Amino acid sequence: MADPVFIVFEGGEGSGKSTQASALYSRLRKVGYNVVYTHEPGGTDLGEKLRRWVKWGRDVTIPAELLLFLASRSQLVTKVIRPALEKGSIVVCDRFAASTIAYQGHGRGMDLGLLESLNNFVTDGLAPDLVFLMDLDAEEGLSRKKRKWDAFEREEFIFHQKVRDGYMEIAIAAPEKWVVINAELPEVQVGEIIWEQVRDFLTYGRRSGSPATSSL
Repeated sequence: MADPVFIVFEGGEGSGKSTQASALYSRLRKVGYNVVYTHEPGGTDLGEKLRRWVKWGRDVTIPAELLLFLASRSQLVTKVIRPALEKGSIVVCDRFAASTIAYQGHGRGMDLGLLESLNNFVTDGLAPDLVFLMDLDAEEGLSRKKRKWDAFEREEFIFHQKVRDGYMEIAIAAPEKWVVINAELPEVQVGEIIWEQVRDFLTYGRRSGSPATSSL
């Protein structure tokens, strides 16, 4: 059985993370890897129901928003991610625990220590092996969104700037796992940068470069 690998894509609104996560999933499958693709919030029947509430609901309090995300994550880890990893699969996930730190912590101003503890509780300590941060100017990211309908797209610019800054702080603190990608680059070029990093990780068990220099 192959060694399992857990790969996560993070980033702000309009950064292209979903596009690149899906592209990596397809590329890994094409070359013969056993790979599972999933996303947050969602990925399970319960998660998809919670996704509708947290993304499109109105008048959801900040604590309620947090708890909905955590419930979705708990279900996803238990029902999808851990079983896949136990089978030796590669799991590619569009968002994971760092989204809570960036959005509810840095963006909403919730206590970071509390969020870390809650994340550890609902994931039972599961953490990604490799994280790609799709870094993009907040204003540019929002301009890529044609319709600003969901709860986060409706937020003021300062919220999105705080989220971006929060992500960068997380990435700099864990250079052994995080790869910062300049999401202003052409989509194909971004895909090649990601593929090179993933190929190195699968071959050597480590990523190359540093978050500040590998792909900015």
